[in-house]
Amino acid sequence: MKFDVLQTDRYCQARAGLITTDHGTIETPVFMPVGTQGTVKAVHVTELRDDVQAQILLGNTYHLYLRPGLDILEKAGGLHRFNGWDRPILTDSGGYQVFSLSANRKLTSEGAEFRSHIDGSKHFFSPEKVIDIQRVIGADIIMAFDECCPGDADYQYAGKSLDLTELWLDRCCRRMQETKPVYGYQQSMFPIVQGCVYADLRIRAAEYVAGKEADGNAIGGLAVGEPTEVMYEMIEIVNGILPKDKPRYLMGVGTPVNLLEAIERGVDMFDCIMPTRNGRNGQLFTRLGTMNMRNSQWADDFSPVDPDAHSFVDTAYSRAFLHHLFKTDEIVGLQIASVHNLAFYMWLMKEARIHILTGDFSVWKRGFINQLSQRL
Repeated sequence: MKFDVLQTDRYCQARAGLITTDHGTIETPVFMPVGTQGTVKAVHVTELRDDVQAQILLGNTYHLYLRPGLDILEKAGGLHRFNGWDRPILTDSGGYQVFSLSANRKLTSEGAEFRSHIDGSKHFFSPEKVIDIQRVIGADIIMAFDECCPGDADYQYAGKSLDLTELWLDRCCRRMQETKPVYGYQQSMFPIVQGCVYADLRIRAAEYVAGKEADGNAIGGLAVGEPTEVMYEMIEIVNGILPKDKPRYLMGVGTPVNLLEAIERGVDMFDCIMPTRNGRNGQLFTRLGTMNMRNSQWADDFSPVDPDAHSFVDTAYSRAFLHHLFKTDEIVGLQIASVHNLAFYMWLMKEARIHILTGDFSVWKRGFINQLSQRL
């Protein structure tokens, strides 16, 4: 994998770059739609490619390991061939999912024992096994196994959690060196910076991760309950340490405003379920703010959802029609809203990139962020 920084904004840390993988080149900053089980909910692969214009898709190790399982994925030739997505894929290691199973898992230095949320069956993830699973899934970018520390954890817990994450990272790195890709193309592993909301732990974690000299690095354990301003502070601390010549991936974040704030602080890659989950619940993101399509105010509004925006949804469907679809529980409403929101997130990333390249990102962002925060 190769990363080239093309331009850094003169007034902040925002940068525009190119990530080159064996499945294609990615323009950054970039948002990755979440295809947890190999598919983005309610969105066809053709829509992701042609309408949303997604550059890279995210899958999840925990879910794909349980279903369809490694035998099926390997027989298919990897996730790319299984789901028909021929562009880059990133897989999350499953650390967050194991964290979310707090009532049904046990952590030790060896790994994580957990019970499936599907049938209660018992499983064990070691750092080595997680790497092996991601080799079989075949993502271009794979993640180290970590513990996602709760945002309200006390200092003692956060410190012990970071000890575990660093121990597991060492073992992930060794496993990567011991094994080869299953399908003949390169895979890059990103370590994950943890440390909760404690500056000294984040500094320690970032320095440890930077020392691994990986192809890219991730920031985890944020947007899990801590105040937004604390999240921004942690991003600034970490990005002040992580190498400038490697992509930085902020995991699981977030709103359009969150993305712009993080870009300003030097983040290159994002993922979040928000555009699709919120879309399925009737919330649309637009350049003018957010809209709840169930509200009666849209019942006789025949204007496009987001006039002049670059999404097929805006020209094909009116606000009134989308309101009708959600009020009548028509399934196609979930699809249209999901595609719209993803297309909006892609548009936002492209706009940010344009303004970084032209040198006025900070000015543009300051004038745009209040608009994005409005509830229409």
